[in-house]
Amino acid sequence: MSLKKVVASLKAPFVMVVVQVAYAGVSILYKLVAKDGMNLSILMAYRFLFASAFIVPLAFLVERKSKPRITPRVLFQAFLCGLFGATIQQNLFVEAVALANATYATAMYNLIPGVTFILAFCFGLERLNIRKITGKAKVAGTMIGICGAMILAFYKSTEIHLWSTHINLMPHIQQHDVADTQIWGSFLAFGTCLSYSIWLIIQARMSEKFPWHYTSAALMSVMASIQSVIFALCMERDWNQWKLAWNIRLLTALYSGVVASGLVWVLIMWCVHLKGPLYASSFNPLFLVLVAIAGSLILDEKLYLGSIIGSVLIIVGLYSVLWGKGKELKESKSLSSSFKENDNLSKEEKN
Repeated sequence: MSLKKVVASLKAPFVMVVVQVAYAGVSILYKLVAKDGMNLSILMAYRFLFASAFIVPLAFLVERKSKPRITPRVLFQAFLCGLFGATIQQNLFVEAVALANATYATAMYNLIPGVTFILAFCFGLERLNIRKITGKAKVAGTMIGICGAMILAFYKSTEIHLWSTHINLMPHIQQHDVADTQIWGSFLAFGTCLSYSIWLIIQARMSEKFPWHYTSAALMSVMASIQSVIFALCMERDWNQWKLAWNIRLLTALYSGVVASGLVWVLIMWCVHLKGPLYASSFNPLFLVLVAIAGSLILDEKLYLGSIIGSVLIIVGLYSVLWGKGKELKESKSLSSSFKENDNLSKEEKN
């Protein structure tokens, strides 16, 4: 395999790893801004306003020559993408992070590949192929990843002392507060997973007829801004809560808007268009591993033996799904090329 092919094959996984690193940073910032007392619905409104201010001009500059056709159908799909992929998903997630520790809140995120696989199968975007080794690998990988996430979240056992930075940005948060709100946080996190998976399915359908990723992200961001501002105004009427200063609130709103929404959405849409929704969702287990590491480094969240076992299972499940999906893509490409060759031969014989 040539160097160009190797680099091309590594683009999609590299992009999705960058996405998960960006999301892990957001998860830590959410926890800090919740401690600071900011209204979280207002944070979401600012996030998508900043995202829109960033991505709309970028989409115009990059795709203005291609002149994307924005039809009523595209606008409706963008509205649904903004609703499920941003407004509902992020409002639920930020509340889940605020209620529990960052590692626990993100544990439920690892249900996304399983939920996405089920939805994609129901909507005809994925084939089960359980009789083939590729289908078995995808199903087994999904189940292994879910089991790993549950072990990481619920199985404690021995505390592991791999490092100690002696940094705790949240010294006043007590462990029993997390335990008291754990169940409610789990329900909110599961709602986040379901909403995220629905967005991936809608985005896959949208990208089939509308392959302009920057414009698609811009439309989604504008829709999410309108929805989130309306929701925040309904939740909070005190205008003092809307004021931003040079502090953690402004940093979180800017980072989550420009990086975790503006740039990340473009990357996810590109990957969904290229590889499909299941491939994009398969990298979500890395999110939990990254948050667990970051939480232990700067929030003084404890790492246990269950964290190590769960992380290993998550990585194994991830690679199993990616292997199965990669094999299917190779098989489909070889089939399509053989069909083209047969068509060319038949045309030559007729001539």
